[in-house]
Amino acid sequence: MNFNLNKKTQFRHLGLIDYQQAWDLQEELFAEVVATKIANRGIPPESQAPTPNYLLFCEHPHVYTLGKSGKPENLLLDEGRLVDVEAKYYKINRGGDITYHGPGQLVGYPILDLDNFFTDIHRYMRTLEESIIRTLADYGLTAGRIEGLTGVWLDHETLENPRKICALGVKASRWVTMHGFALNVNTDLGYFNHIVPCGIDDKAVTSMQQELGVTVNMQEVEEKLRAHLAELFGLEII
Repeated sequence: MNFNLNKKTQFRHLGLIDYQQAWDLQEELFAEVVATKIANRGIPPESQAPTPNYLLFCEHPHVYTLGKSGKPENLLLDEGRLVDVEAKYYKINRGGDITYHGPGQLVGYPILDLDNFFTDIHRYMRTLEESIIRTLADYGLTAGRIEGLTGVWLDHETLENPRKICALGVKASRWVTMHGFALNVNTDLGYFNHIVPCGIDDKAVTSMQQELGVTVNMQEVEEKLRAHLAELFGLEII
């Protein structure tokens, strides 16, 4: 246990970045945090090195990712059609099923040592969702959770036309997190027609642009979301 709790979190804005490149960076930072924790074993608390935390924001070119518990048949395209729609496909090591990432979607990868905050994965997921819910509220959109389903939804109370606006999928080991969330801001929703999103075939997907009827300023959304994450987790963004 590292008693030198570190709330400082390095923020990196990666812009539009290839999915594999971002995944490699996540793995590198994740390994760094885990290595620090392992090195602290057996060292007196006062001599332990604080573990670093990172928050990455980015967008990806068109890509489909399948989580560990996902079903490959939820991708409705073969390799030829993937080429036609200029999309890549990866099987990855997060939880959850299949999802889409693309331009106009704000993807967040928190690489946090939860020993610096709280060691509760359920609470971690709900806190990520809450940061999205509060960001959407800043734009007059009422969002929330649907019991038994991960992510953030509109029309989550009446369920007359529930629409997913943010997907979540994370990995955690030794209380260090990676992967994260994908908020549809100005996303081309047509790409979701090529998958069964998150393995759910009876609910729609939406975006802030779709709901508000205007193109949304991505930088503004990033700033609001980063502020909500900092407040809810107690991050010191650097």
